[in-house]
Amino acid sequence: MSSDDFTSSAQSKLQKAKDMKDEDKMYTYNGVKYPSLMCPEDHLKALVDMEARKDDLVLVAYPKCGFNWMVGVVRKIITEATGVKVETKMPPLIEFMGPQALKAVSEAPSPRFLGTHLHPDNIPASFHEKKTKMLVIFRNPKDTLVSFYHFCNKNPVLPNVEWDSFFCDFMCGNVGWGSYFDHALAWEEKMNDPNVLFVTFEELKEDLSKGIRQISTFFDLSLTESQVQQITEESTFKAMKQCSANAHIIGDIIFRKGEVGDWKNHFTPEQSRKMDEAFNEKLAGTRLGAKLNYQKYCQ
Repeated sequence: MSSDDFTSSAQSKLQKAKDMKDEDKMYTYNGVKYPSLMCPEDHLKALVDMEARKDDLVLVAYPKCGFNWMVGVVRKIITEATGVKVETKMPPLIEFMGPQALKAVSEAPSPRFLGTHLHPDNIPASFHEKKTKMLVIFRNPKDTLVSFYHFCNKNPVLPNVEWDSFFCDFMCGNVGWGSYFDHALAWEEKMNDPNVLFVTFEELKEDLSKGIRQISTFFDLSLTESQVQQITEESTFKAMKQCSANAHIIGDIIFRKGEVGDWKNHFTPEQSRKMDEAFNEKLAGTRLGAKLNYQKYCQ
C-alpha cells in the first residue's frame, strides 16, 4: 500500500467513523480491545505469519507513550545516517496494515522501519525468533491515561469517553490494546535482552539529544554530533506538532500537549491514590518501575 493509498483509506475510515455508534468502534480479539476500523480481525490474523528480518528497525510503545513523536525522530535518524529520505503519511503500525499492505512490506527493501502498540506476546513470533532489535518507549501511567483519554475524545475512530469511566477502564485494562500494567510487566521480563532498548518519554523530554544518541547507536546508525543536534532541534514536541499536518493524516489529533505532569489537572486525590496503589503492587521494585521514576513524575 502506497502512502497515497493509505491516505485515501484513512480518510474513508474517518468518514465511516462519523456514522458509527460508539459501541461499534471497538471490538475484542483474543481478550483484548482494538479499534474496529483500524485493526479489524483480518489484520490481526494476517500478522501471525508476518516474517521479520534481523535488520528490521522496530519501535514499540503502549498507546500514548510517545510513539508518534519517536516515529518522527527515528525517521530523521534513518535519513541522516543513510541519506534515504522517508516521506510517508503511513504510520509504521503493523496492526494497521492488513494483508495487502503486509504483502507490500514483505517485498520492501531492507532496512524496514516498523512499529506496533501490541503486547509483546502478540507481536509476530518471527520478530522474537530473528532477534530483531526493538526500541521500547514507556511513559508514566498517569500521563499516559490522560493522553489516552483526550485521544479517544478527539479521534473519530474511537468512542467518546467520560473521565471517571475511562479511568476505571484504564485501571482494569478495558481499553484499546489492553492493560498498561500487563504490557509493562511483560516487557520487564526482557529488560536484560540486548536486542531491546528501553527509553522513557520523560527521559526524552529531559534530554532528547542523549536519547537520539542512544537510539542511533542501538540501531547501528552512525550520526555526527552536528546531525544529532540538528535532529534534536527539528524533533522537539513543539516542532513535531507544527509540522504534523504534513507528516500524518490525523496529525492534529495525535499531537496534543506532550507534557510531563498534566495528570495533576485531571486526577482526583482518590484516583491518584488508586494509581499509586496499582503501581506499588505491580511495578514497584522492578527495573522498569525504577526507570519510570514514579515518585518524581507521579507523586
